Amino acid sequence: MNTLKSVYVVVAGLFAIPAYAASFNCDKAQTETEYAICEHRKINDADVRMATTYQIIKRLVPMGTRGVIQDEQIRWLHMRDQCGKSENCLNEVYKMRQQKLDLYMNRVYQQGPF
Repeated sequence: MNTLKSVYVVVAGLFAIPAYAASFNCDKAQTETEYAICEHRKINDADVRMATTYQIIKRLVPMGTRGVIQDEQIRWLHMRDQCGKSENCLNEVYKMRQQKLDLYMNRVYQQGPF
């Protein structure tokens, strides 16, 4: 009976751990924005998608364009952090950034890697 109880505790503990995988380590979250990203699945998924797209694009575009995209990312991160823990704001800024990155990705699709 104690073995069964131990198995139950372990299984219950596994389900209590969030299955989120933000583009950063949620255990090291420092700002209310980072905590909000880790807390809300939809925002977390948007963060992972955006970060993945960003990393792919950086490897496929020429240096000049890469610098522009990196500068835009830094400005975007500052704008994102102004959202604080507002879900609506975070959803909107992630949507906006993903649309911009998708434009770059479409350019790569049309012209090929550089």
